[in-house]
Formats: sequence, C-alpha cells, structure tokens
Amino acid sequence: MSIRHLKTAKPETERAEDDARVRAIVEQTLADIEARGDAAVRDLSEKFDNYTPPAFKLSQGEIEALLARVSPRDMDDIRFAQEQVCNFAQAQRDSMLDIEVETLPGVILGHKNIPVQSVGCYVPGGKFPMVASAHMSVATASVAGVPRIVAATPPFKGEPNPAVIAAMHLGGAHEIFVLGGIQAVGAMAIGTETIDPVHMLVGPGNAFVAEAKRQLFGRVGIDLFAGPTETMVIADETGADAELCATDLLGQAEHGYNSPAVLVTNSEKLARDTLAEIDRLLNILPTADTASKSWEDYGEVIVCDSYDEMLAVADDIASEHVQVMTDRDDWFLEKMTCYGALFLGARTNVANGDKVIGTNHTLPTKKAGRYTGGLWVGKFLKTHSYQKVLTDEAAAMVGEYCSRLCMLEGFVGHAEQANVRVRRYGGRNVPYGAAAEPKLAAE
Repeated sequence: MSIRHLKTAKPETERAEDDARVRAIVEQTLADIEARGDAAVRDLSEKFDNYTPPAFKLSQGEIEALLARVSPRDMDDIRFAQEQVCNFAQAQRDSMLDIEVETLPGVILGHKNIPVQSVGCYVPGGKFPMVASAHMSVATASVAGVPRIVAATPPFKGEPNPAVIAAMHLGGAHEIFVLGGIQAVGAMAIGTETIDPVHMLVGPGNAFVAEAKRQLFGRVGIDLFAGPTETMVIADETGADAELCATDLLGQAEHGYNSPAVLVTNSEKLARDTLAEIDRLLNILPTADTASKSWEDYGEVIVCDSYDEMLAVADDIASEHVQVMTDRDDWFLEKMTCYGALFLGARTNVANGDKVIGTNHTLPTKKAGRYTGGLWVGKFLKTHSYQKVLTDEAAAMVGEYCSRLCMLEGFVGHAEQANVRVRRYGGRNVPYGAAAEPKLAAE
C-alpha cells in the first residue's frame, strides 16, 4: 500500500493565486506609507480598523488607565506566563557565551553577542487579542537586552485591548502603538514623521503582515516568516484517540480562515474516527465559523503504512506546530529535522506552547522550518567577531600567508595590506605588489 489522503486541502495553484493577491496589496500599501508617512498610516487605520485616535502612541497615563481595567487574576496570569517565558529565554541567553581564544601565538580571535539596538514587536489582536504574543516578542527582547523595544497591536472592538497592553508594558516595551496590519509593521520599519524606524521586526501575523515583513526584509531584519498558523498531529492508536486528535487540530484551525491542520497517522481507523469527531466538535465549538473554514480548505488527513513514511511526510510538510502522540515520541524527536516546534506526548499540547509553558510561539511557517527555527532570545542578538594580533612575529607570519593567498586571487591591494605588515613587523623586503616569499626562502 502507499500513502493515502483521506482528506486533501485546497490545491497549491489556488494558494499561489491567494499569495499573489496578497503580495500586490502589500507592495502598494508599503509604497503609500513610504510616500505619505503618518497620513497613510492614519488612512489605513481608519479603513481597516475604523480607528483614528489623536495619537497612535499610548501615553504613560493611557497605559496606566488601561492596566487599571485588567482584573487582578488576569494580571497574575499574565505575570505567571511571562515568568515562564523569561526563565526559559534567560537560560537560552546564558548558553550564548562571548568567546576569546588564542588560535596561534600572538593571534587573538573572539566574538561578542550584542543586542539589536531597536526592535518592532507586532502583536496580533484584531480578531483575537493575542496577549501571549507580547510575552514571546517583547519580554524575550527585554531578556536579550534590546535598548529600544517598540510594540504595536491593532485595536480590539474599537479600542486598545487592556490585557494586551498590560502584557506589552509588563514585558518591557518602551513605546506602545495601537496600530494593526501592514500599517503597523510598515510604519515601524520605514518610519514616519512620528515613528522612528527600528532595526528589526518580529512577531506573528496574518498573511498580509507576514508578506509585509518579507518585503521589508533587507531594509530591516526580521525574525522569520511567521504567517497563518499551521498545525500537524502525528498519532497512532497507542498514543492518542480521535478526541485528542480532533481537539488538537481544531484548536489551531480556529486561528483564522487559512490555518492548515494535518493529521498524519498509520491507522486508518484513527483517521476516520478523527474525521467523524471533527464533525461532531464543529457543531459545538463557539469558533466553528473560523475553524470549519480552515478545516474545509486547509485540512488534511494522511494515512501511512509505517513510521518511516510518517516521518518523511512530516519533514516534507515542515509544519509550524507538530503534536506527536505515538508509542515512540522520542524517536520522532531524534529523527525529525524540519518543523517549528515539537509537542511530545498526549499530556502536552500546542496551546501550552502558545500561551504559558515557556517556549516561544513565534515559529516558522510555509516550510521555513527547513532552514530556521523559531523566535528565541538569540534572534535579538548579533554575534560579531573581532581579531587582535599582539606580536611582531605573528603579524609577519600571518601576513606572509595572507600576501600569497591575496595574490593567488589577483587582489594586489589586499596583498599590500599584508605586505606592509611583513615589511614593518618582520623586517623583510617584499617588493611592492608581489607575493611575500616564505620566510626561510627569503632568508
């Protein structure tokens, strides 16, 4: 038997057409922001969010007033989640060491980990207020030591969402803007009359936000390509049942109308039971209008004959979230190479990672897990190398090799950078524009 698809998603050709439409809209919108600055941002906010406050940047008084509207229980929960995220981020930061090593006598090489100097953190919130995204970007940037953290989130039901603003503030944001979508990431990256541009953009978002980050890459750094949520469940009959599989698939499908959800299993019975359970849950799930559309257009059920086939399918899809519930979860941990994050065993789930457990939920989508991992404290750090040559002997010795290698490539000016050191610190008469002879031959 071969790999069977009991349910398939929208064809790639249709997805490509959707992507092309998004690209065109984003390109035009970013050009408008570049040309008209604050005026364009205000027009876009009015058009898409029906929101035109006197200023998009919140004052300290406005922030304090919003925090006062958050219940003590919600504030405690936000603090707990941020503590978990910061604890793990700090452990990751502690693993990244500056180094300095003497590679040859008198030759010192090293690197320093330096924070990005300004970061724009986008926190989605137009449909669902993504409180947790503030922990993942703002708080993690704070642990990294970023000196200027700008946070932006769309209005929720016509006003700033108090819980999201609280999470941004507690996470360490220095500037908070109530702006959504392309206008938010565009303004932070390009800059306007009232918003100073940042060096890097981070955070998840819808297809338009993800495409805007892609088009802005180069002008600014980005964390990764983090578009609409993707989830995959890898399961067998020993590790999960239909209720678990269906719940974990729909739990992510409710994010938006284009959130892929895929079941990969070696049990046709589990596959068919899960399909039936999804139908049942969609009749009672309050967010079924969103989840059902994602499941209809982007849901897949794939039945394999072996665990090796399941592994191959999973690595090919390279899903953002991969929930593994089998009799060999650690085997998948050892073998899998392309994914955003793994959630191993039935006791955990993607929502844990999204909201509270401490790992970062900003993860690669659209197969980007083939070449990058998710957002983490290291994304906010730049590793810069340096070198020192401390002795005349080392300067002359390295210079001799450098001279010859530069001439091998035809770079005479480069060679002279080396030759002048061989002459000055080695006391050797190297003709101008010639390769330095080995020391013994020169003697």
